[in-house]
Amino acid sequence: MKVLITGGAGFIGSHLAEGHLRSGDEVIIVDNFNDAYDPAVKHNNIESAKRAGGELTVFPIDIRDRQNLAQAFSRDIDCVIHLAAMAGVRPSIEQPDLYYDVNVMGTLKLLELCRAFDIRKFVFASSSSVYGNNEKVPFSETDPVDNPISPYAATKKAGELLCYTYHSLYGFDMACLRFFTVYGPRQRPDLAIHKFTKLITEGRPIPFFGDGTSSRDYTYIDDIIDGVSKVADWVMQGDGRYEIFNLGESRTVTLDEMAAAIEQALGKKALLRRQPNQPGDVTITYADITKSKALLGYNPTMDFAQGIARFIDWYRKQGG
Repeated sequence: MKVLITGGAGFIGSHLAEGHLRSGDEVIIVDNFNDAYDPAVKHNNIESAKRAGGELTVFPIDIRDRQNLAQAFSRDIDCVIHLAAMAGVRPSIEQPDLYYDVNVMGTLKLLELCRAFDIRKFVFASSSSVYGNNEKVPFSETDPVDNPISPYAATKKAGELLCYTYHSLYGFDMACLRFFTVYGPRQRPDLAIHKFTKLITEGRPIPFFGDGTSSRDYTYIDDIIDGVSKVADWVMQGDGRYEIFNLGESRTVTLDEMAAAIEQALGKKALLRRQPNQPGDVTITYADITKSKALLGYNPTMDFAQGIARFIDWYRKQGG
């Protein structure tokens, strides 16, 4: 199979590219290596993926640049896995125009290119943030998602709607994946587990938002990659399919518990600087993965403490 991965130099994307390369697939990565965080991190991610062997081509192109993107799409692509996005809830409140432009208009341009090049297999990375402050837990794909509480969440919901539109109009086989707080080696440096680890290691205070009871469904990167790979297979076998899938661990960990797990693994106490809750942050994420288990055979297995230990082992090997 020949797969195009947008955002393939990022945390999830580079692991996914590595997995496809190991499976013998040809991988084309589209990534603009922007400065949302240090581009050197993304170049290192690409080098890590290359060690899997196989045929890998990287196009350093913005997903909004339709004219140059045609170079990548002309490679007889079998399936597009669209991970590229401006990520993060809090920055989206400060830069809503940019988030809309990249996440919505960028997705639209990719879909139009798929239509132009007759690529009818498409996987879209959505987010658990679309559930907002859903009072029913765990979150099911059939729950209403009409009340996003951040521009980021709104753009992801808009992306799901665009995907359904192209499925309906043009018969695309589509899957939208609602990721639940992914962590593990290569995690973005702006995300909580990475940030907490760095600050505890350096003996610096941690901005600690809320009272510590907010909880997340932390999902280890290997479980996520297994789920995305199963989704890609499901899409390739389809004939006019469209589904939304939760990809989570279906277990929750509070902010207090997360900090304690990192302290335990590092053997060092955190210095907490408690602050009010941040606008746009939800109180809980919790995935109902019944559908993903039934249709995909998705079965996450990573224990949180073990996953944290693996992340910290990677962090130390990077010189952290």
